[in-house]
Amino acid sequence: MENFPVINMEGLNGEERAATMKKIEDACENWGFFELVNHGIPIELLDTVERLTKGHYRKCMEQRFKEIMASKGLDGIQTEVTDMDWESTFFIRHLPEPNIAEIPDLDDEYRKVMKEFALKLEKIAEELLDLLCENLGLEKGYLKKAFYGSRGPTFGTKVSNYPPCPKPNLIKGLRAHTDAGGIILLFQDDKVSGLQLLKDGKWVDVPPMRHSIVVNLGDQLEVITNGKYKSVEHRVVAQTDGTRMSIASFYNPSDAVIYPAPILVEKETEEKKTAYPKFVFEDYMKLYAGLKFQAKEPRFDAMKAAAKA
Repeated sequence: MENFPVINMEGLNGEERAATMKKIEDACENWGFFELVNHGIPIELLDTVERLTKGHYRKCMEQRFKEIMASKGLDGIQTEVTDMDWESTFFIRHLPEPNIAEIPDLDDEYRKVMKEFALKLEKIAEELLDLLCENLGLEKGYLKKAFYGSRGPTFGTKVSNYPPCPKPNLIKGLRAHTDAGGIILLFQDDKVSGLQLLKDGKWVDVPPMRHSIVVNLGDQLEVITNGKYKSVEHRVVAQTDGTRMSIASFYNPSDAVIYPAPILVEKETEEKKTAYPKFVFEDYMKLYAGLKFQAKEPRFDAMKAAAKA
């Protein structure tokens, strides 16, 4: 297996720029995932986010998780479970209206640090979207504008912990899926692994790397690029030892109308010109809510059918 793509963001500022842009392009076309290093988020901030996230889980969520799993009989499962995940999560919304002040059990330091972290991630997401525009031959700002709608983008964070699992062969940490939205930035545990992506029909580990940010592309970027870039199926495999921390931030459209960029469609064959639907992102999300763990193609087909109705 070829090496998982790692992008050194410092390479964008000098003689390495062309080679770095090529590496990003290759990652988007052939992996749907890549890992960022030297991304500009201070290491001290990342260490603080990790320390506070793990402390919050131990203090406020670990016992609750054990009780929930025990009440569902999942601590002694004998057959494969396909309708649940072995994860403990909560969600923070940053844009358009933040809700972090309303989330219970977060102390003031954690709220402050997560706000600071989200601002830095938002900046990186928008910088990456412009780098993708450059590689795709789209005008600068096209992808951000495509996400904008009437309310601007939505941006939120899913904070997850994947505790030790007694039967990882019978239940997934998180079942296989593609992400519905735009661009996703993940700060993950560097000691406990588990994230895998599907490449060429095989599950490949996304390597834990200290202080890196893992990036993956969602379904909306596949539509806007008319399939030049693909959203890729991924999953979390539960582990018997160690709790894996995962902080995934989703930069998504809001009420925007999503469709393939005309400049990317005009040179295509007739078949490829109509490969992807046009839809309101919120309608897609309503469909996705019930079909997250199924293939994306029927979702695209359903949006096409709805547009013709």
